Amino acid sequence: MAKSSKYTRQPIVSVLGHVDHGKTTLLDFIRGTSVASRESGAITQHIGATEVPIDAIYDVCGTLLGNKKFTVPGLLFIDTPGHHAFTTLRARGGSLADLAVLIVDIREGFRPQTHESINILKQYKTPFIVAANKIDDISGWRQSSNIAKLRIEKQRTTTKSLFEKKLYELIGSLYDKGFESDLYYKIKDFRKAVPIIPISAKTGEGIPEVLMVLVGLAQRFLEEKLAIESGTGKGTVLEVKEDVGLGTTVDAIIYSGSICKENAIVFGTKDEPLVTKIKALLKPKPLDEIRDPRERFDSVQEVHAACGIKISASNLDNVIPGAPLRVVSDNVDELINEIKNQSKIDIKLDNDGIILKADTIGSLEALVKESRDKGILIRKAEIGSVSKRDIVDADAIVNPLEKVIFSFNVKVLPEAKEELVNTDVTIFDEDVIYTIMENYDIWIEKKKAEIERKRREDFIHPGMIKFLPEYVFRVSRPAIIGVRILAGRIKDGIKLMREDGKVIGTIKAIQSENKSIDEALQGQEVAISIDGVTVGRQIKGEDILYTAIPESDAKRLKEMDVLNTDEKDVLNKIIEIKRKENKFWGM
Repeated sequence: MAKSSKYTRQPIVSVLGHVDHGKTTLLDFIRGTSVASRESGAITQHIGATEVPIDAIYDVCGTLLGNKKFTVPGLLFIDTPGHHAFTTLRARGGSLADLAVLIVDIREGFRPQTHESINILKQYKTPFIVAANKIDDISGWRQSSNIAKLRIEKQRTTTKSLFEKKLYELIGSLYDKGFESDLYYKIKDFRKAVPIIPISAKTGEGIPEVLMVLVGLAQRFLEEKLAIESGTGKGTVLEVKEDVGLGTTVDAIIYSGSICKENAIVFGTKDEPLVTKIKALLKPKPLDEIRDPRERFDSVQEVHAACGIKISASNLDNVIPGAPLRVVSDNVDELINEIKNQSKIDIKLDNDGIILKADTIGSLEALVKESRDKGILIRKAEIGSVSKRDIVDADAIVNPLEKVIFSFNVKVLPEAKEELVNTDVTIFDEDVIYTIMENYDIWIEKKKAEIERKRREDFIHPGMIKFLPEYVFRVSRPAIIGVRILAGRIKDGIKLMREDGKVIGTIKAIQSENKSIDEALQGQEVAISIDGVTVGRQIKGEDILYTAIPESDAKRLKEMDVLNTDEKDVLNKIIEIKRKENKFWGM
């Protein structure tokens, strides 16, 4: 292999955003524009990545760049589902992506995957631009090949107002996330504000400006980072998949050095690092030559960073997305230890808590961060499908609020689904972390309310009612009277007592608007039937009555702290009444 020397690689650019906001359309247009503007094969589409050479960028941008030349050799766009690729592209806790494009449908604004994407960008401290897409769908929009400033100025007044309204909403959403932002041509310091570029991925409006801003930012702020050593290759696994005729293969991004076909490679796996020999390094044929999917790859002898590549080798089944790969150098043992340390999922687990399952190391780290930010305890965090063992482990957790599994972009295995039926475990199975968190928030509130309701049902709760004298429907056997619940609650089957502590009878039924109900709450006026009491003897109009709480229930209710302020006041009055007979009652 050639002696190590420094050279400038192209920056790795990840495209993130909500589904249907235009990630794929943007990349398709960039590929199409670049191919159209260059001779055949000038742009190379690797597996999971698209290389746009600097000459293609010069041609697409045209007069936008003037005569300016760049040392950056081009841009490498990551061409897989945005946020998944981004969390997969990681090295030592950070992201391999040097820059990112956050694409937002200007009409819809922030959506779940937008929130998730920007949270991940913040987590990895990755500089990004915002492509405000689908401007062509704004009512009355006139397409133009001018720069953004002139395109906006030439719109009709109503169209311009609609655009500005949506733009300010987008700026507001970014501000809420902690970012200053504005149209790119208004920004004076790109280190302090996020540039927004209005585009149409469908028509191509604004795409030259996207390329111009990206390559300009890379040249100005990343030149030192992009100057790398040639020599032994380093990369990150993007995807592990089955390919017809090849078996299990690895799609990877090489971000440093080079890889030759004769090299041995170390991969991070779920267990010990794997040392294996390369069978084939595969690149797709140039775009204009793709005819038959079975012949879409060329076998090559060597690749250089930064690039995307498919690797065929033995025993790749346990390799995990997001894990590092290294070309084997002289000290194999030292390299294996390095890979082992970098493949570790360094997550501090709790004795109790929920279970997390995700598809990649980076995804798992993002899921952990979002969970921790909510104060959620984590008992287990692993890469891979949800198994029967996960269901059993979750069901063994005592706290019903922690019988939970977050399943991000992984399968729930058939045997796990079968086991799930017989448990109280809840799985949040989504491919958007933000959606998992939203659904969990809704669930946790409902679950807490359900648990509190059940806990309340286990005890006689404090209630204070007033006998409404104008509503006497029957004097006795049973007495039926109208009452107002002044505080707390009453249920059928509970005993009532007077302010002197005398128990006067049992509520047999409660009616509201001629319908039977099990329980009446503070503020309601209802009719109740009381066994064992006669109106005019044991009770009379205007009397205040209380639920006759057993002493054991009173003690538990004080300990559990499940009562609201009014209920606590009623409980204290009941205790006060009871202590006239027994000064230690309820202690």
